[in-house]
Parts: sequence; structure tokens; C-alpha cells
Amino acid sequence: MRYFWGFILLIFSVSCNSDSTNRNPFLQEVNFRFELNLNLPLYNDLNNIGNPVYVGNSGVGTRGAFVIKSGLDTYVAFEASCPNHTPNNCSTMTIDGQNVVCSCEDFTYNLFTGQQLDRPDDGNRYYDLLFYRATQSGNIVTISN
Repeated sequence: MRYFWGFILLIFSVSCNSDSTNRNPFLQEVNFRFELNLNLPLYNDLNNIGNPVYVGNSGVGTRGAFVIKSGLDTYVAFEASCPNHTPNNCSTMTIDGQNVVCSCEDFTYNLFTGQQLDRPDDGNRYYDLLFYRATQSGNIVTISN
């Protein structure tokens, strides 16, 4: 009888999911690592707080990434594909100041927080931008997932 209860406890402990993150079902988990050299003119805007850069290199995220310097030594990076539908011909967002806009339905997202700024109040689930890690070492900012 003791083995029976042990087996039941094992089943319950294996079936529980401790992953509390709520990842976006529209975007795949793409593993990548890309370095941005802040000495290059292409990434020069990242030397100032609030100037976003689009990194559209092959192998960076699904549709590229947006990177912005959000503080003195802090950078944030987000997926460039709109988070509220599967990637398609209109889902790569464009920079509009310190925001990005999805041309599919004109949703706007803030690049400092990743939050959707114009979330409809229609009872549907909407997702914020997919976050990527961004770390700085000297003049190199590394974005990865």
C-alpha cells in the first residue's frame, strides 16, 4: 500500500509544471546570440539613452530584434515580429520614436517596457513584446535568447 501512495505522489509531482512564465504561443523560442559593437556607425545610436536600433540580421530572433539603451548601462531587446499573431508578410514591426508599430492592425508597443499601448478591451488575450536578454561588456552589447 505504501508503494501505491508513493507512485501516486510521483505521478502528481511529475505532472505539475513549475514554469510560471507565460510565453507567447504565436512566436517560437529561437535560440541565438548576436553581438553589437557600439563603435560601429550602424549601432552608434545605442550609445544614447532612448535611441532604438533594429537588428535584422539572419538568425536574430524570428524577424530580428529591437534594441534600446534604457538606462546608464542598461539595454533591453525585444522580438521584431508582432506578438499578437503568427509571423506573416506584415508582422515585422517598424520603429516610431521609442515605440514600435505593427502594420497588420496598427498595434503600438513601448520599447522601454515591451507593453502594448493600445490594448483593445474586447475580452481577448493580447501579448506584450517578446523579451530577449541584452548584456553589455565594454563596447559590446550581446543580445540572446
